[in-house]
Amino acid sequence: MTLLLAGDIGGTKTILRLVNATITVEAPQMQERLKTLYESRYLSGDYPDLVPIVQLFLQAASEQLGYIPQPETACFAIAGPVVNQTAKLTNLPWRLDSLRLAAELAIASVTLINDFEAIGYGVTGLPETDVLTLQKGQPQAGSPIGVIGAGTGLGECFVTPLSNGIKVYPCEGGHTDFAPRSELEFQLMKYLLAKHNIDRVSVERVVSGPGIVSIYQFLRDRNLAKESPEIAQVVKEWEHQIGLAEVTVDPAAVISQAALEKQDHLSQQTMQLFVEAYGAEAGNLALKLLPYNGLYIAGGIAPKILPLLETPEFMQAFSNKGRMKPILAKVPVYVVLNPQVGLVGAAVCAAIL
Repeated sequence: MTLLLAGDIGGTKTILRLVNATITVEAPQMQERLKTLYESRYLSGDYPDLVPIVQLFLQAASEQLGYIPQPETACFAIAGPVVNQTAKLTNLPWRLDSLRLAAELAIASVTLINDFEAIGYGVTGLPETDVLTLQKGQPQAGSPIGVIGAGTGLGECFVTPLSNGIKVYPCEGGHTDFAPRSELEFQLMKYLLAKHNIDRVSVERVVSGPGIVSIYQFLRDRNLAKESPEIAQVVKEWEHQIGLAEVTVDPAAVISQAALEKQDHLSQQTMQLFVEAYGAEAGNLALKLLPYNGLYIAGGIAPKILPLLETPEFMQAFSNKGRMKPILAKVPVYVVLNPQVGLVGAAVCAAIL
């Protein structure tokens, strides 16, 4: 049994979890047993660095547990790029270095990983209750796992089994080209090219939270549906706040909620186009990886629009790949329901690296 520290480090909040991990390797699959001993969250901006947060956390954990915990390893999932085990957070003046953290925290091994890479590790440590099956497929142990997740952007990664565990490979698949499949989507692409004065449209510009707003603006500006005053006010306020340090409204959340409640036709059209584009990109990733060990739909948006993902449109777009359709029918497709999958992944990573 290994005592480890896992962290999900973001510009707004930091969540830390102390875990006892028991690892068994059963080729070709690894099963993780992760028991949470203590967990707490902190406002990242209240601290000059990660070190004082961890020190406070371990002190609080000792009061709760009755002994001073001494983690053997730690892994921190970072909201930003990690290069040579160093990271600068996107929205904080923190500069993190794994060697410095290990020395100052007296932890033998500290690993920094990107937050979406952490999700890749996390999906391997989720119980069945934390996922929803969209397609059972024909699972094949030893095959790759694919992960895609729309949120602020569009993340993609894949996981391969090893003889002694797993390996997660992050990638920049969200920045590949958006591929229109209908006249409406071709019009959307032309709209985005002109609106942003760019020469290509990435799939992330459509399949993401900002993408939801872009689709809404496109349908609105093309007069394809009438805009309701309530949502119009939210979108207008958001448009006025673009570029400000603090944005107080979330039009994507308002649009998706209105679509779920079937209160606004324009929002419903927006989310239908979004869901179809999301399903199509998930199918593209599946074709490239053949993830017969599962394709996981992660990210912040999926659990919030679950009823829309359960409609036929998502899986129809996923599998509509011509003569490749029978191949995609074999891929198990899951939606990740656990919002702390990245924290789970940091614990898995700390346990196996």
